[in-house]
Amino acid sequence: MDLEVNLLQDSLNNIRTTTAHLEIAFIALNDLALLPQGKKMLVPLTASLYVAGTLDDTNNVLVDVGTGYFIEKTMVEGKDYCERKINLLRSNFDQLVEVVVAIETGGALGGMVGQLSIDQFQNKGRRVSYGTP
Repeated sequence: MDLEVNLLQDSLNNIRTTTAHLEIAFIALNDLALLPQGKKMLVPLTASLYVAGTLDDTNNVLVDVGTGYFIEKTMVEGKDYCERKINLLRSNFDQLVEVVVAIETGGALGGMVGQLSIDQFQNKGRRVSYGTP
């Protein structure tokens, strides 16, 4: 049972991390839309390697859909993609918390811990506005 709970806790942490990355991407898209064409900037190639670049198109973005695949989308479609993924991850997070709580305790204390985890996760996400700027 402890192994199962640990695996589920790892999954919760991965979901939380991925959600944070998507929230950052959403904010970056909002900021990018405000920049003028021709703006010089640093472009990330990896987590630690950046190269100088010039903003050529503020209407289209490349969206990383995983495993090294990128899809060109409009700015609106890119924001929508981030929003949908964030909502999906939050839903998965809530479901996993319920499973962990049921496995760990099955009692009133578990419900309080689960609600605390959900509240912490939701409060973290309140810093981001998903509406148009």
